[in-house]
Amino acid sequence: MRASTICQRNISVILTAPRSLHPVGLIARNRNFVPRTFARSFWRDPSSPRADLSEIFQRIQWPTTKAEEAEVVEGVRTAIWDELSGGIDKRQRLEEQAEAKRRKIENGEEASLPIYATQFSKEEIDNEERRPKKKVALLMGYSGTGYSGMQLNENQRTIEGDLFSALVKVGAVSKANAADPKKSSFVRCARTDKGVHAAGNVVSLKMIVEDDDIIQRINNELSPQIRVWGYEVTSKSFSCYQMCDSRVYEYLMPSHCLLPPHPSTYLGKKIVEIAEEKGDLNDVKARQEEVATYWEEVDEKYIKPILSGLPEDIRTIVEKSLFQDDQPRDGLDPTADIEEPATETPAPETEQSEQKTEESGESEPFVMEPRQKATVDAIKSIKAAYLAARRAYRAPASRVERLQECLSRYVGTINFHNYTIQKAHNDPSAKRHIKSFEVNPTPIIINGTEWLSLKVHGQSFMMHQIRKMVAMATMVVRSGCHPDRIPETYGPDRIAIPKAPGLGLLLERPIFDAYNKKAEGNERSPIDFGRWETELNEFKQREIYDRIFREEEERAGFGSFFNHIDHFPAEHFLYVTSGGISAAKLATATAPHDPGSPKAGARSRNGTRDHRVALAAIEGASDDEGKAPVGGEEEG
Repeated sequence: MRASTICQRNISVILTAPRSLHPVGLIARNRNFVPRTFARSFWRDPSSPRADLSEIFQRIQWPTTKAEEAEVVEGVRTAIWDELSGGIDKRQRLEEQAEAKRRKIENGEEASLPIYATQFSKEEIDNEERRPKKKVALLMGYSGTGYSGMQLNENQRTIEGDLFSALVKVGAVSKANAADPKKSSFVRCARTDKGVHAAGNVVSLKMIVEDDDIIQRINNELSPQIRVWGYEVTSKSFSCYQMCDSRVYEYLMPSHCLLPPHPSTYLGKKIVEIAEEKGDLNDVKARQEEVATYWEEVDEKYIKPILSGLPEDIRTIVEKSLFQDDQPRDGLDPTADIEEPATETPAPETEQSEQKTEESGESEPFVMEPRQKATVDAIKSIKAAYLAARRAYRAPASRVERLQECLSRYVGTINFHNYTIQKAHNDPSAKRHIKSFEVNPTPIIINGTEWLSLKVHGQSFMMHQIRKMVAMATMVVRSGCHPDRIPETYGPDRIAIPKAPGLGLLLERPIFDAYNKKAEGNERSPIDFGRWETELNEFKQREIYDRIFREEEERAGFGSFFNHIDHFPAEHFLYVTSGGISAAKLATATAPHDPGSPKAGARSRNGTRDHRVALAAIEGASDDEGKAPVGGEEEG
């Protein structure tokens, strides 16, 4: 049986219109390019701004041509599936910041201080009483929501920035050192990304600790999202980063992340199509047995009543937005490179009249006509129905066990070059040791959503490594892929693995076993969070767990993340199909030129660019961690 026939059966229960009315897909003929029209909806490139449905409806009252229909369908599809917030390109912003700083220096202007620094006058510094400092390990916890990561950043608010400012305010750092944390040997144990939390983390520094109430005073200067638990006096040579033996992280995610792609999505169709080509369809079905009919039942119970209640012309548009076909869309060029400039076209009459109105200084609020409003109302109903269906899902034990099979493939000393950035396969630092990776077999129910807790214990982690490990394991389960696909990612082939939402990641605590053994012999206190267990657990529940659950309930970020993967119309993520790594690596294969040729590696560079575009489309500009450390190190 052909794959297209199987897919058609999967969605036939909700389609009342003939197949000729079904929409056409966004499948690029050129495997190395992401379709421009798709990228404008999903990748926030400043040169290709996203046109939302309201803006489209202001130009097109109701489609009368194929080109207009295609544009409205694209807008409706984006409104249904795309929930990530916009933002300017990260690389462009960093380049602009560096250029602005360079111009200031060239013009003889004084560069502004970092936002965490305090500049005192020479007189104030000279008049300050000299007080002894001690090298300490400062034990702390924080919720990363609203912060641009743990590490110091000159222009953005971070956990370390707030902490350092508080230390200066209470006199724990002298005025002479208030503008530069390095003067106090300020070092973090583990770096965390934007939005990532920590119940326990450690900062080491030379600190003035004469006051008995110093911890209380520091906390009084901090947001309730950041708590300092206490400090331990250490040896003068102590560095919490170098002395840390290992770290334990927890990742929380809704169990509905294990649901398979909807059979009408690009990935859902490719899973069936490629499995049939490889003779692997029965095995894939066996691994999806617990969820084989889930989406059919949801469509029959929730979506079909919504569609059947719509007028025919509106239903046609909405159905085309929901269910993709396998042919290029009329009126759109799917082979166009994302960076190719758009062709200038004459402005429609309505657009010209709007421009005249703007020039005359007049403006009128846009009011949708009845069909437009009915379309928007249908979109809201469909989104709410799919969201409710996800939250109602309860993962059976067999599904959770399959996730554990995947997580177990990460244990050992392994080359994780595909699970970070800026690392080649032959880079020795890409090898990391994972001691354990376990999913709690007993989920918890919070506000009607079932959550899974994953804990990973490793010596150290690279930038984005844990989030990419979680994403890969989850993608393998939800695609019906064999867990042995994960070890295949440790080879030299480069593939694009997206990073799961930062919202669910939590640094539980760093471990200092070797240092603590030596500390006992030197009559020093061990670095251990056990003394503050009660306060720490209360803080973790209030400021971290409750915040994670509340934010996911408001934003539905996990569902949006996997929606983007399922609808991404290119080969970059097909490594979770029966085609294996080869189904996705073609976009990064090295060009077949002589190694000494100027063109050598050209295709490889294009492949790297394509991976960045694909990952940007999936992860969204809201996942900005600022500047990446050299070498892509997580420092944790």
